[in-house]
Amino acid sequence: MDVWLEGKKVRLDPARALGKGGEADVFDLGDGRALKVFKLPEHPDYTGLAVEQEAARARIDEHQRKLRVFPTGLPGRVVTPQALATDKKERTVLGYAMRKLDGVESLRRFGEPSFRRAGATSERAVEVLRSLHHTLTGLHAAGVVVGDFNDLNVLVTGAADAHLIDADSFQFGGFLCALFTERFVDPVRLNGKSLVPTRPASSESDWYGYTVAAMQSLLCVGPHGGVHRPKSPAARTTTAGRLLQRITVFHPDVQYPKPALPMRTLPDDVLQHLHRVFVEDLRGAFPLPLLEGLRFTQCASCGVEHARRACPTCQPNAVAQTTPVTSARGQVTATRLFTTRGVLVHASVEDGLPRWLYHADGAYRRGDGRVVMRGPLDPSLHWALQGDVTLVGRDGVVAVLGPLGERERLGVDAPEGRPAFAANARHRYWAVGGGLWRDGVHGPERIGDVLEGQTRLFVGPRFGLGFHRAGGLRGAFVFDAERLGLRDGLTLPWPSGQLVDADCLFDGALAWLFLAEQTQGRTVHHCVVLGSDGAVRAQAVAEAGDGSWLGGALGTGRCAVGEALFCATDAGLTRVELRQGRLEAVREFPDAEPFVDSGARLLLTRQGLVVVGRQELTALRMA
Repeated sequence: MDVWLEGKKVRLDPARALGKGGEADVFDLGDGRALKVFKLPEHPDYTGLAVEQEAARARIDEHQRKLRVFPTGLPGRVVTPQALATDKKERTVLGYAMRKLDGVESLRRFGEPSFRRAGATSERAVEVLRSLHHTLTGLHAAGVVVGDFNDLNVLVTGAADAHLIDADSFQFGGFLCALFTERFVDPVRLNGKSLVPTRPASSESDWYGYTVAAMQSLLCVGPHGGVHRPKSPAARTTTAGRLLQRITVFHPDVQYPKPALPMRTLPDDVLQHLHRVFVEDLRGAFPLPLLEGLRFTQCASCGVEHARRACPTCQPNAVAQTTPVTSARGQVTATRLFTTRGVLVHASVEDGLPRWLYHADGAYRRGDGRVVMRGPLDPSLHWALQGDVTLVGRDGVVAVLGPLGERERLGVDAPEGRPAFAANARHRYWAVGGGLWRDGVHGPERIGDVLEGQTRLFVGPRFGLGFHRAGGLRGAFVFDAERLGLRDGLTLPWPSGQLVDADCLFDGALAWLFLAEQTQGRTVHHCVVLGSDGAVRAQAVAEAGDGSWLGGALGTGRCAVGEALFCATDAGLTRVELRQGRLEAVREFPDAEPFVDSGARLLLTRQGLVVVGRQELTALRMA
């Protein structure tokens, strides 16, 4: 597809795709700008989706008028249209050019416990919220409403510069915002019976969404997170029901999620404001003095960051408590394998043995204490382990750190800012320049051809998996871990919305691919089980945060064991099995509850399941 921008034809090259949302694809123009192109009704992502096709027609029709009168003079951290992209005759608006942001993280990341453990501090989260507060205040002063305020429409650059994107959906003049995201929609706008707004968005609904984002960023849980567990099962309600009935994490029938930061780490005045907004329907701008007054410190005893005079989770003058090496509950016995006063950063299994990386005393260290890199915790780093070799990547560079101080640098692709590399016990793999590579005896070996700049990569002991979604292109492939060549052209049940996360687990001849998409205002998780031949064996779908084995965060809490999957939840372990093309939860292990949570990682080792927590590795044996 071609578009015309400033009188010149622009060819949409999938290799230059920057991202894909639910309504548009974004490409790098190469001049410091990005090009956002709206998906037409015939876009492959909308195949067979009549509702989405009709919505695309209506959206593009409105953009013909709306974008030609887009307001000027908005705050500098609002990414606005700079030039319209049209058809050759300049009659139909197809998208627009805008400022390109580099080195970004979405605001959603600041609400992920794993991101916070990796070094994104509470103080930084507060600075991001302050920056966003000033931008939102300025936007409202200009008579513009965000409308669909959510944590994917805010991108953070540098330490704490928060930018608002997706300006084409903003509400101004007579153009109302029809979009909304369920986790951020103001219940005051709803009819009290369903999640369908009956009142237009406003500055007050923007501030409601901002307050949701603030709570997520400060506590790693939103107002309607956790699991609703009333005494009577009949009283349990849906996610929509909780929003409509104001059943929040402040409610006694809601189980507060274990991976979240303790609620009492925030001062009482901040907690009171959150309660008044989400339970008592207080509306208005978030009080800036509440943010400006937050001062976080890290408890020397338990490591928790808090904004109180004393740590709310420790007794005064407490010392670190040593947990027993072995403990048991019912049919589950837990044995502590490793503990640190620092933070566990990464863990994997090689030939049945756990290997791990942790950060302590100002350095990243392997399991034996050997320093591989000095420096503070950095959440922008991505890690992989290959025997005694440690790989660390950021953007388009991967450093290969040998056990004797050897250093090697690899240039890699970085789709959506994530470096494309992976490793198992025998090899490291990476994608760059349209090729998939691995290390060999005599140097790098080319495994096969992939889409340049767009390939996501995963590998297990026996085989690997890769895929791309760029513009109108979608493709996937598998490859043998030892042989050259790949099998491409796989047919996967692709989600149609914005892909916000992906993870893959391997065991034997199966790969368990997990995808998270943002679609129609909600986050949906997909699980696709594939064989080493690329054939799909089973699939499942669940809504994020629904309390099921698939509703938990990607990248944590799951471990593949042949044709079964163990999943950690705040209530214990769940065993899921592949049965006749279906994925079924077949057994619960509630006795594991004291030793796991939904944010822990699971590994299958010779010692059984190993739970990777924030500071401990624990082996579990179940009778």
